[in-house]
Amino acid sequence: MSRANPFSDLDDFASDGAAKPVPAEAIETIAKNAGFPSRKAGSSGARETASETAKAPSPSPAPAAAPTSGRAPRRHTTGRNRQINIKATEETIDEFYRIADKMGVPLGAVLERALAALAKDIE
Repeated sequence: MSRANPFSDLDDFASDGAAKPVPAEAIETIAKNAGFPSRKAGSSGARETASETAKAPSPSPAPAAAPTSGRAPRRHTTGRNRQINIKATEETIDEFYRIADKMGVPLGAVLERALAALAKDIE
């Protein structure tokens, strides 16, 4: 059984040749107006004065990544540097995060304490 070649008919994507190259001067003007410095060595963009720099729009900070499931992001410096990926139900994951939030500790600390309690229980 042969499969259809997905690349056999790409005629719809052929260039119609109508696109004209943009003059380099126009690109330089647009870049200068937008505040993009030139990467060319010795260009005037590298020697901007303080007043020209003040006119250039300042880049806005990148937005932070949205937290998963509406939880606040957690950033702890703990020395834990290994990752574990476990499948669980939504309820179990929510409970795990709830406990960590209530205790005010990282998720790794909750896991360590839970394992210690389980180890005592099975001994």
